Amino acid sequence: MTILDILHYPDARLHLKAQNVTLFDSKLKELINNMANTMYENNGIGLAATQVNVQKRIFIIDLSKNDEPRNLITFINLEILEKSGEVLSEEGCLSVPGIYEKVYRSETIKVKFQDENGKSHQNEYKGLMSICIQHENDHLDGKVFVEYLSNLKQNFIKKKLKKIFKPE
Repeated sequence: MTILDILHYPDARLHLKAQNVTLFDSKLKELINNMANTMYENNGIGLAATQVNVQKRIFIIDLSKNDEPRNLITFINLEILEKSGEVLSEEGCLSVPGIYEKVYRSETIKVKFQDENGKSHQNEYKGLMSICIQHENDHLDGKVFVEYLSNLKQNFIKKKLKKIFKPE
């Protein structure tokens, strides 16, 4: 079981844009497994490859509750086809630990993506799953959720996290 290092905001590597996955092999499955171990170890519900310094368009989500069996879903090369509605919800992030802020997202999204075997899927999502997909997909585009906040709040968060995660 490998636990990967999670990059913390405002690390510049979090702003790199991820590249499409073209090879669906055992190394990809190993990365996804390591990402899942890392997410579960840190009590997360989602994790993008860019958060562990892998610039590939991959993220995972598991919204199962503690008393439910795990239900990990892998999203590779996701494209958002349609968005509708708007919802304000509180978000947190493994790359911005201890910070929770309200962010506007689309209420419903229609997406297409590939799974870990390269099989294509097209689905519509609402609620928490829609919010999580948009949050994780932002990571792949080099955007962290706190960047939806005012400059004042962003600067406060940067200063707070720089004190906690001092560069070595």
